[in-house]
Amino acid sequence: MSDSKKFALVTGATSGIGYELAKLFAKDGINLVLVARNENNLNQTAEELRQVNNIQVHTIPVDLFEANAAKTVYDRVKEAGVEVDYLVNNAGQGEWGRFFRTELERDVDIVQLNIVALISLTKYFLKDMVSRNSGRILQVASSFAKTPAPYAAVYAASKAFVLSFSEALVNELEETDITVTALLPNATDTDWFHKAKAENTVTYKEVDLYDPADVAESGYKALMSGEAKVEPGFLNKLQNAMGTLMPDSTTAGMAEKQMQSSMKEDGRTATSHAASARERETIGSINGDSKTYSVTI
Repeated sequence: MSDSKKFALVTGATSGIGYELAKLFAKDGINLVLVARNENNLNQTAEELRQVNNIQVHTIPVDLFEANAAKTVYDRVKEAGVEVDYLVNNAGQGEWGRFFRTELERDVDIVQLNIVALISLTKYFLKDMVSRNSGRILQVASSFAKTPAPYAAVYAASKAFVLSFSEALVNELEETDITVTALLPNATDTDWFHKAKAENTVTYKEVDLYDPADVAESGYKALMSGEAKVEPGFLNKLQNAMGTLMPDSTTAGMAEKQMQSSMKEDGRTATSHAASARERETIGSINGDSKTYSVTI
């Protein structure tokens, strides 16, 4: 068993960037609390990570779409006698389609997951961190946090909130030993596109996606060094820098082209990231999240 008494809590830990972040904590001998919806995936992931460095791994199967889920997570952590040193708010989803045609219930669910659950978990665990003047928080935002994104309007707006919220906390916590880091990845090879019904977009079918392991490594290094913000990848940094010089109407138009349906007959059809592929199989849905919503463009 690891000698480390430190714990990291990672939401959305069974696939994508969250899974890769959990692996990095495990590699450094940091114990884990893994949060995700599917208990089988959680147990499999936990067993994999225990083998990395013989660490302790707690699992909390909970649906963060539910209103009281964050409190459930916090209570379960307290019941286990665990002190969270690193909080990673990674869980998040989007929905593809014109806003006036997507289902309101789905849009509200995305706000619940991407904003309300993130705020709540941050509130609960940050209070504990402040009381002992120690802790680090990683908030997974998106490159869309900096631009309006047609066909992903609610998702992009939710990530803009995450970035603004994180940057405000950085300022509030300047006189403490607690850090908050916002991670702004560009399109990454995870199950995000499947859950969002965005697998036929130009981005997914035609664009080179970032490797979740590379994105996670950038985020992990930034978290550990206490950076306020990190934008993994040279092209991502360049695009974001250029975006700050352009009017929002221009960046929105650029985003729209990337999120439109692809006319390419071949192209990417599935993720090459093993944990994300497993997540997709678990969902049991041909197109979209397990909570069934219809969408037309």
